[in-house]
Amino acid sequence: MSQRNEMVDKAEDVADQVLRRSKQFLPHVARLCIISTFLEDGIRMWFQWGEQRDYVNATWGCGWFLAVIFVMVNLIGQLACCAMVLSRKQVNIACFVLLGIIALQTVAYSILWDLKFLLRNVALTGGVILLLAESKAEGRSLFAGLPSLGENTPKTYLQLSGRILLVFMFLTLLRFEFSVFQMIQNIVGTALVVLIAIGYKTKLASLVLVAWLTALNFYLNAWWNIPDYKPMRDFLKYDFFQTLSVVGGLLLVVAMGPGGVSMDEHKKNW
Repeated sequence: MSQRNEMVDKAEDVADQVLRRSKQFLPHVARLCIISTFLEDGIRMWFQWGEQRDYVNATWGCGWFLAVIFVMVNLIGQLACCAMVLSRKQVNIACFVLLGIIALQTVAYSILWDLKFLLRNVALTGGVILLLAESKAEGRSLFAGLPSLGENTPKTYLQLSGRILLVFMFLTLLRFEFSVFQMIQNIVGTALVVLIAIGYKTKLASLVLVAWLTALNFYLNAWWNIPDYKPMRDFLKYDFFQTLSVVGGLLLVVAMGPGGVSMDEHKKNW
């Protein structure tokens, strides 16, 4: 037991060193990763304008005009919000618009009936909520010299919600196969997401999951190896950038910490 605790303590020390050395640029990398799927989708709307319009019209029979409005909302909304997040201008508004676009696409593309894609959209929602929590933290810092009535409750519960929603991404990686690698992935991955959800050893668990998801993402979703004319290329690209957004959310957890509603925070009072 003592040897295991010593190993965990050493791993946490390494995680703290990584955070100290990267704290200047880590939040920027995290934001870029989170908005990457919206950026890619907005660009895709531009280059596949006709296909997207025709798909929505054929699926819902809504007519050419409403289908064009749908494409316009996704194109302009996503690209504009990405610019707002990266420039740190009106981030609250940008986050609410992105959440609305996630909901709109979930309905328009019938994602509600596909569990894998639904869970990924839920995880993506968690990443956007963490962006919203970060913007509230920035807003609070503007009034650092004023008296405080205690913990910033909205920010705290946004961090909790974002953390919990992020880990839904891992549920899409669970496979009930009788192979040693898959069983290890299921057990270790489940342990990591539970730790992140309850906020215990959060930074260490998040960094390990970042490394794991990144490796799996580049291995399983190597869309750049697929020729342009094959539909699988678009599917893998979509999967790649959604996973990258969740990695960004985990990096933001590392940068901000788990928040007030977490075991790590309560340990400070023990």
